[in-house]
Amino acid sequence: MLWPFNHFSKPHTPLGGTIEAIYGMIVTQAREPSFYRDFGVPDTVNGRFDLLLLHLWIVLRRFRSASGARNASQALFDRFCDDMDANLREMGVGDLTVPKRMQAFGEAFYGRAAAYDVAFDSGGDAPAKAFCKNILNGEDMENARRLATYARTVMAHLGDLDDATFHSAGWAFPAPAAASGQISRGS
Repeated sequence: MLWPFNHFSKPHTPLGGTIEAIYGMIVTQAREPSFYRDFGVPDTVNGRFDLLLLHLWIVLRRFRSASGARNASQALFDRFCDDMDANLREMGVGDLTVPKRMQAFGEAFYGRAAAYDVAFDSGGDAPAKAFCKNILNGEDMENARRLATYARTVMAHLGDLDDATFHSAGWAFPAPAAASGQISRGS
């Protein structure tokens, strides 16, 4: 017998575990200490948020070229929104303020995504300039260039994956230092 109220819940998607795995990889990579130690990303709430947005953008950009990825990319963005909402509530942000903050998060993501798309489509030093402005607070072009090299390496790595491997979360982000062509200062 079918339960008569099933149509009120979100439809079950077989992507759930995969989206959770991919989002977990994004969060883990954004927390990688070498970004803060070696790339000059401010180790602040904003710096961590900017790296989360960068990695989310990279993965969503790869989803654009994957076959049958529309539902998966939406599910990944929804997972990001759910995480941001939960974090706000955990920090004690009131129910009336959460929607405004969520709108600000969405605007931040879409603004950066548009800037990064234009920058990477333009080539040259444009990605480094976008990262300098959005991640490094307008300072340190050398680290911004290393971040741009890192992002290009990650995009190439994800682009080399076949769609099935990408969709199944059967991959990992490259190490930041290796992907940017630098030797870690701690080594």
